Amino acid sequence: MNVSAPSAESLRAALAGLLDGLPPSQAAKAVERLIAHYRGATPTDAPVLRDRSDVAAYAAYRMPATFEAARGAVGALRDAAPEWVPGSHTDVGGGTGAASWAVAEAWGEAPPRTTVLDWAEPALALGRELAGGVLDAEWRRERIGTALRLDDTDLVTVSYVLKELTEADRTALVAEAARAARGAVVIVEPGTPDGYERIIAARSVLIDAGLTVAAPCPHSGACPIVPGTDWCHFSARVSRSSLHRQVKGGSLPYEDEKYAYVAAARFPVTPAPGRVIRRPQIRKGLVLLDLCGPDGLGRETVTKRHGTRYKRARDAEWGDSWPPASDED
Repeated sequence: MNVSAPSAESLRAALAGLLDGLPPSQAAKAVERLIAHYRGATPTDAPVLRDRSDVAAYAAYRMPATFEAARGAVGALRDAAPEWVPGSHTDVGGGTGAASWAVAEAWGEAPPRTTVLDWAEPALALGRELAGGVLDAEWRRERIGTALRLDDTDLVTVSYVLKELTEADRTALVAEAARAARGAVVIVEPGTPDGYERIIAARSVLIDAGLTVAAPCPHSGACPIVPGTDWCHFSARVSRSSLHRQVKGGSLPYEDEKYAYVAAARFPVTPAPGRVIRRPQIRKGLVLLDLCGPDGLGRETVTKRHGTRYKRARDAEWGDSWPPASDED
C-alpha cells in the first residue's frame, strides 16, 4: 500500500483504501455492537474485535479518534522533553495501531522501532495491512493482563486499554509498563469520570515506580480535583472522512474526542507551568481561563489591557500550556 509518512491524512487514506467494498449494513451492525461495548461499564478479558468485519468497523468508527487522542498526549510529552528521541516503542493493547501512528508522526524525523501487542489477531492483521511500508513495526499477539512481561523499551504507550481490564490487571500492567520503560510511559483513556479515575490510579503507580509526571499536570503532587466533584480531561478535534460519516451516521465534517491521559518519564522534563483544563471562555474584551497550576486550580481573567498576553489568551486552546513563555511579540 503506497501511503505517505505517518499522519492523520495518510491514516485516513489507508483506512479508505482498506475499507473500500465493505458492505455498509455489515459495518453498521458491527459499529452498533462496538458502541454498546465502548459505553459499557463491565470490564472483560475477551477480545472485543472478533473478526475482520469487526476490525474494519472499529477502524472506521474509533481509529481516527484514538489516533488524535494519542497524538495529543504524545505531543504533550514532546513539549515537556523536546530533545528526547525514543529509539524503541511498545504499544500495549495497540490493536490496529492508532497510538503507533501517533508516535511515528511525533518523531517523524527519526521514528522509533515499534512493537504492537494485542490479544486480537484480526486487529493485528488489519494493523499490519494499514501500516504497509509506513510504520517500522512488529505485530505480536499477547494476552494483556497480569502475566504480561514486556521487553525493555524507550517508550511504552497504553491507549484505551485499561477499561478492558480488572483493577488488579490494570495495576499490574501499569507497573510492568513503568518497569520496562527506559524513558517514558504514556497512558490514554476515554475522557469520562471513570476514565479519569483510571488515569489517576495509573499516575500514582507511575510516580511510585520513580517516574516524574511530564504532562498534563504541572507537577507530580496530588491532583487538586476533589474526587467525585469533577474530572480532568481534554478534547481533540477529529476530521471525519465521507466514509467515516457514512459508517457513523453523522453529517458534520468533524467530531470532538474527549480523552484523559498521563505522560511520565525517567529523564528530566519541563512540565507546563500551568494547563488550560477547560475550553477558554472568550467574551467581549476578555478571556477566562480555567487552569491547573503548581498551587492547584484557579481561573485567570485576561483583558485587552494585557496586550500580547490577551492575544495569546484568545488563541489558547483547551489543553494548552499557560502562561506563555513570553508575552513579547
